[in-house]
Amino acid sequence: MSTSMPEHALSGERPEIPDKLYFRIGEVSRLAGIKPYVLRFWETEFSSLGPKKSGKGHRLYRRKDVELVLEIKRLLYEKRYTIEGARKYLESRSRESAPKAPEGMTKSAAAGNHQGDLFRNPNAALEEIRKELKEILALLD
Repeated sequence: MSTSMPEHALSGERPEIPDKLYFRIGEVSRLAGIKPYVLRFWETEFSSLGPKKSGKGHRLYRRKDVELVLEIKRLLYEKRYTIEGARKYLESRSRESAPKAPEGMTKSAAAGNHQGDLFRNPNAALEEIRKELKEILALLD
């Protein structure tokens, strides 16, 4: 097995992410050109990076997780952010992209207008609920 970095990792280009639902940690590691232990560490530092776990405990990254890993790598390695700086940058960016209340409407009223969005994709909502319940269960153990 070759331990050399992928060509895109050296050139600063973003790799093409294969069109699939889930990626294992080794695949994400190769795509990003970083070691698996770095990914596991980043999971502890960036709350938005949270791969699902398979029944056997294997990490399963979604496409948005892979894109986030590539963005974190860019911030840390190319832009030279500290981990804290990268975390704050990503948090501020996600706050900016959150839906804003229209003029003259309260935030709670605006949220009510988007409540139907929760049920457009019931599988995604159920997966999120399942994940949160598992986290609660882990806290209770």
